[in-house]
Formats: sequence, C-alpha cells, structure tokens
Amino acid sequence: MKHIYQKGDTHTLILLHGTGGDENDLIPLAKMVSPQSSILSIRGNVLENGMPRFFRRLAMGVFDQENLKEETRNLYHFLLEAAQTYQFDLNKSTIIGFSNGANIAISLLFTYNNPVGQAILLRPMIPNEVILSKSLNQTDVIIITGNYDTIVPPAHGQRLTTLFQGLQANTTLFQLDATHRLTEEDVKIIKENIKK
Repeated sequence: MKHIYQKGDTHTLILLHGTGGDENDLIPLAKMVSPQSSILSIRGNVLENGMPRFFRRLAMGVFDQENLKEETRNLYHFLLEAAQTYQFDLNKSTIIGFSNGANIAISLLFTYNNPVGQAILLRPMIPNEVILSKSLNQTDVIIITGNYDTIVPPAHGQRLTTLFQGLQANTTLFQLDATHRLTEEDVKIIKENIKK
C-alpha cells in the first residue's frame, strides 16, 4: 500500500484519508494534535473515478461488501508488516480515520480483536454490521459526528457507540454542530483525547 512514514516518539498515528484524498491529507491534522508522534499515513488501494478510496462502493452509502472484506484484510496485514518494518507497537498506536478512512477502520475493529490501542473516527458511517471480533476491551474508540452532516446521518454515531460498547471498547461519542467537513472543534477534541 502506498504510504508515508515519519519517525517520532513511541506513539504512532495511523492516518486513513477520506474519498479523493491521499496519504498527505491528514498529516497537517496529525502535526496539530500530536506533533511528537510517529506518523504512518496510508493511501487507499481503490480508485473511484480517479479518486483514491479504501474500498469500493456500488452507490452513495452502498458498499461492496466483498471488496470491503478483502481491503480490510489487506489493511490489517499491511499494519502488521509496517509495525515490524518500522518497529512500533500497534497496541500503542492510534488510527485517525476520516469518512471513508473511518469506515474501513470500523471494519478493521469489527473484524479483529484489539487491532490498535485507539481509534478516532471522524464522520463515520456504519460499513456493515458483520461483527467477527469478540472483544475490543483494550481499545479506546472516539467517534466525532456532525449534526449538519448531509453525507452521514447523525444516527450512525449513536448506533456505532452501542455496537462498540457491546464489544467492551471504551467508547466516547462527540456530536458537533458541524457538517461533514472537519472543524477547529474536531482538532481540539482529538488533541484532548488522543493517547500519547
């Protein structure tokens, strides 16, 4: 998978962009919220009309479930390899996923037990409710939704909170007066809640 790695301290931020973004997109956000952290920023494998994504969709909000499963597995194995190559601990790492990146992060959490120490999900949508993981009892999950988001209904945040709590994840939901775009309040919340 195409990616950028920047060495910092022992904590690693794994960045997953939204549709049409790439591995450069979330680096400024990472520098704002935790400037001393190492960064692993990944580009999605799939192209939709020339725009990178982490998995295919059949229409707006309708996801190709087989491709989602395949790309979730690809991402997981890539993270295991990257952790070895760059010598960092996934249990001390934080995924920050925005939109499509948040959705594949959810799929990762629904598929594998405690794949990372923390996941910060920005404007996420439930990609599916096939839950194979048995426990996320060592994972913190932060969900940040926008009340005026026209792409993701705010109800997704509440439903995700319930699903993650059912897997024993330490889950916090923030509902902002925001659209699908990220705001200064997102930055403030991430900065205050990110594991260091």
